[in-house]
Amino acid sequence: METSSVSSLESQVSPQMSTDMVADQLNDVDDKPGTELIHSLEAQMQPKAHSGKSVTEFRSTFTDCMEMYANADKVAEYLDEHHSWFRRCASPMEAESIGETGYALSLGRFGSLGYHIEPKIGLNLLPQDEGVYRIRTIEVPDYQPVGYDVDFQASLELNEHEPDDKKLQVDCLTRVEWTLDLGVSIEFPRFIRALPGNMVKGTGDRLLHQIVRQISRRLTHKVQEDFHTSMGLPVPSTK
Repeated sequence: METSSVSSLESQVSPQMSTDMVADQLNDVDDKPGTELIHSLEAQMQPKAHSGKSVTEFRSTFTDCMEMYANADKVAEYLDEHHSWFRRCASPMEAESIGETGYALSLGRFGSLGYHIEPKIGLNLLPQDEGVYRIRTIEVPDYQPVGYDVDFQASLELNEHEPDDKKLQVDCLTRVEWTLDLGVSIEFPRFIRALPGNMVKGTGDRLLHQIVRQISRRLTHKVQEDFHTSMGLPVPSTK
């Protein structure tokens, strides 16, 4: 496909067009194979370095909980020693240490509607404050985000409970309850900005949920598994 075909398609898309109309435009662009169309569009839509253009911001809050079959002191001791397990639990994401409490994470490739980013973010695992742990975004040395910015603000609180299941051979249960305030700012290419607002919002929402699934849900599950295995305890079933 020639670049002029893509430009022609972009000029025909307006914010007033419905999702079905946009899909029809995509299907009508010459008769070359669909994969060639997608690859050509992706080449036009990859993020560029921030150039002062307006960015689209997406933000949402997520909550979840992981159970640990131990008292809060043992869980806190484990979390405090994150340098011994964080990189292992982060795999297959690449994790590099930043100082004593920070890590640079390469999250993989995320995207929607043919637009993709490969974000890398810095996370600072702050020391606990009266049983509450906080994770904040920090800059990654010698790295400049291209076309996006991620704001990751999380807090984890340890709360002891008696086990609900009396069959469990454990004396205490600690729930690690976490809240994540996640924001993503994206400098969308012209093609995405020309789409109807609900499609643009859907693209941003999918990116948010992909990042949450990769960092919070997968990472916390592996941390939960690693903790119980290292303590010789049964691993809680996934709910």
